[in-house]
Amino acid sequence: MKKRTLIAMEQALAMPYATMRFVHLGWRVIRVESTGGGDQPGDPNRYIGGPVPGIEPYSYFLAQNVGKECVALNLKTPEGRAALHRMIRELDADVFTCNTIPSRYEPLGIDYETLSAVKPGLIWAGISAMGPDYPKVAGYDPVIQAMSGYMEVTGFEDGPPTLMGVPVVDLKAGDEVYANVLLALAEGADRAGGRRIDVSMLQAAASWLITLLPLIDLDCDPEEISRWGNAHRKFIPTSVYPTSDGYIYIAVGSNAQWRRLTGIDRFVPVAKDGARDTPEARYADRAAIYREIGAATGQATLATVSAELSAAQIPNTPINPIPQVHEMPAVRTKMTRTVLPTGQSLRLQPRAVDLADKPDEFFPPRGYGQDTRAVLAEAGYSGSEIDRMIEAGIAAGPSAA
Repeated sequence: MKKRTLIAMEQALAMPYATMRFVHLGWRVIRVESTGGGDQPGDPNRYIGGPVPGIEPYSYFLAQNVGKECVALNLKTPEGRAALHRMIRELDADVFTCNTIPSRYEPLGIDYETLSAVKPGLIWAGISAMGPDYPKVAGYDPVIQAMSGYMEVTGFEDGPPTLMGVPVVDLKAGDEVYANVLLALAEGADRAGGRRIDVSMLQAAASWLITLLPLIDLDCDPEEISRWGNAHRKFIPTSVYPTSDGYIYIAVGSNAQWRRLTGIDRFVPVAKDGARDTPEARYADRAAIYREIGAATGQATLATVSAELSAAQIPNTPINPIPQVHEMPAVRTKMTRTVLPTGQSLRLQPRAVDLADKPDEFFPPRGYGQDTRAVLAEAGYSGSEIDRMIEAGIAAGPSAA
């Protein structure tokens, strides 16, 4: 079976994350970066974070760019655009992806119409802030979190709108590229003329507002679509509670779980002799319920409260710091990894799901333009042609030596 090839003009996180998922499938992924930029050329994310032993890119660039070849081209020049088109054609690329603003597609020669003429059957996918209807709007994850209401519903009622601790919009947009490219392949788009896929970060983010947007037309109370801190808006008393030596998250998702919770000696008084046995009653009295449960949990250690809840089959967990998540057996045993030129093995995030017979070790991120010469040669350029392109600033990469 032919190994799939994806060529991506990518930077930042959303599209590099998407193409990383294809690396995890064993695909060949070639990322194309721009020339210029002085002492920090290409993807700005290369220079963010801390140094990584033995490689050029910094730590923030690491995980989403393992297993990819790196080429640098000046797509503002006719020769640079021609080189990209030649790569797509000669390397028999199945997919092209990009995450720049749509107004740049045609000037850079990366629009769907141009590339599908270069390679019939090509699947094309772009991520932008708001899609091609808003061609000049740029967007980053925090901006779209604010625009889409995520910040308005994150944090505490008496606090400011709050950014999520994980770049969920970038990752959601990347997952949409991944899913829709695979859908296109499953439907035979590569054999039936190709497909264009436009992912709007705003639209993708809004698609996750499934428990909020539909309430608008039902004339909901404003508090139902505002900040609730750590509490669930509907399932009372799901929230974070203090113990004598830490915090515990308790999730109560049904009347049956509520009855089991209030059957535990520590929480019997919270039941109020059955007066709070319905979701409506708990919602109305939620502030008092939170206080009473917090007072009860605060009298014991986290381990004691967790053991009591687990015995009653009430979902609960400590609030794990990231280093502890890193060492959880359920996470640690699923991690992907890379080996640095120094010989140091680095554990990376796990796949979202287990995939049989797929690689779990990937070469580390490549230096800026490190594969330009090799990939252009594979596309049919001679050594002297590549030298001239590099000297003229049409491409960037290592010297002939």
